Amino acid sequence: MNSIAFRATLINILGNTGLCILKLVAGIFSGSIAIISDAINSFNDIAASIATFICVKISDQEADEGHPFGHKRAEPIAGLIIAVLAGILGFEVIREAIERIISDGNPEISFFTLSVPLITMATKGLMSWHFNHVGKLANSPALLATAKDSLMDVAISIAALIGIAGVKLGYGFLDPAAGFIISIWIIYTGYRIGMDNIAYLMGQAPEPYLLEEIKRAALSVVGVKSLSKVRAHYVGHFIHVEIHIEVDKDLPTIVSHEIGENVERRVEGISTIEKTFVHINPV
Repeated sequence: MNSIAFRATLINILGNTGLCILKLVAGIFSGSIAIISDAINSFNDIAASIATFICVKISDQEADEGHPFGHKRAEPIAGLIIAVLAGILGFEVIREAIERIISDGNPEISFFTLSVPLITMATKGLMSWHFNHVGKLANSPALLATAKDSLMDVAISIAALIGIAGVKLGYGFLDPAAGFIISIWIIYTGYRIGMDNIAYLMGQAPEPYLLEEIKRAALSVVGVKSLSKVRAHYVGHFIHVEIHIEVDKDLPTIVSHEIGENVERRVEGISTIEKTFVHINPV
């Protein structure tokens, strides 16, 4: 496994475990639906981070007979797992919030309870920045999804803080209301993460600007007269390219072949391109 990706996923597991225990203790002693919901969210993060760890490790394996183009689709699967768990969690929080509104119960808020969302906001903010940085370096959709999830946790903690602070000020309805807001945000973020990773798994074409970069790279090779076809799609989070180049029909076969290899090397020099298939048309 890539060392920076390994460290990032390990930090994610340990960080989420520590925050989950902290929130669970505060939630049980205070009875706050917002804090308990945030603890459930952290439990979801632990499961998602373990899934990310496993899938990142799998995706880093070399190609084999059964998987000739590697295991890169494993990482978007981790992103989908995060999305599904986020959706389940969101609906669970809605149910808990509605039950609290109906029961009209108020939690007991202490200084310790108030400090938990603040600790979570600081910790998760740093984790989000770190995962986003590492995810871009490693070109890892799973880690980028985790960065989004960590940023979502900051927003959730803000909502939880508003809820329990409202209870402290005598507005008991703010605690379940915060839980409800948390659930909507969780569901929305899960949807966004899920759609991004479905695009990877479905072999979606890359962005137009990247296709233009591929064309420029191919046309920059000496001997390429024009391009008759350029197609590209995601395989996991990397891209495979099929490109048809046109060369002078009077060139010796060995020279045409060398031009094709130069095109392959030039296109694969683009960081997100894993494999290029070149077809040579004599014209």
